[in-house]
Amino acid sequence: MNSRDFSWLTARPIAHRGLHDPSKGVIENSISAARAAIAAGFGVECDVQLTSDGELVVFHDETLERLTESAGAVAMRSANELSRLRLRGANDAIPRFSEFLAAIGGRTPIIVEIKSAFDGDTTAAQRTAQALARYSGPVAVESFDPDQIAFLRARAAALGIAHRPLGIVGEAHYDADDWPQLSTAQRAELTHFLHYRRTLPDFLSWRVRDLPHAIPLLLRDALKIPVTTWTVRSPEMAARAREWADQIVFEGFAP
Repeated sequence: MNSRDFSWLTARPIAHRGLHDPSKGVIENSISAARAAIAAGFGVECDVQLTSDGELVVFHDETLERLTESAGAVAMRSANELSRLRLRGANDAIPRFSEFLAAIGGRTPIIVEIKSAFDGDTTAAQRTAQALARYSGPVAVESFDPDQIAFLRARAAALGIAHRPLGIVGEAHYDADDWPQLSTAQRAELTHFLHYRRTLPDFLSWRVRDLPHAIPLLLRDALKIPVTTWTVRSPEMAARAREWADQIVFEGFAP
């Protein structure tokens, strides 16, 4: 397999934030959820974001309330503080990205989504690249924020991740209610995929509710760029998704 063969990216269904099940004490983005996905033969999607001291933790929300007994912004806590917080209903703590990678150890593909405030700060992208340059397993990196992917695209060789696929997470609409942090120009760039020349994505992850759509259709059919789709929550949705995408990112059922 050559270094630009990304067929592994769509070879198996991808467990959204790991194979989580709160009824069993397995919480999203936990090491337990990653291990459960590995045991079931699935890939793992996870979210990373910066701590106050510039490290990365695996956690989706901007704030702690939904998933822990604590409160406040993740970005205002240090990695040490966050690593001591237990996920609600589980024995797992919030994992550092380095711990998460070590637990998976190359046993299944990982899709890493970089969370962003869309403020031009690419520190999270740089920290992600630094971690992945030392990791020997199949990993792809994606983000809604084209600045993160453009940063990595321009510096991939220097950062040691030229062999890692870089992707965009997208959807059809970026309404002000759902995306209040975006400027008018950012909203237009995302909606019309105007960042393409600077991001040059190796893959696209598109919202399943927005299929079919011209952007994933053109990237998949004309440019032969693989398309995954999120978040698929039923066999019926999976069957429809496979008509327009190469692989599903799923939760809540076993595909």
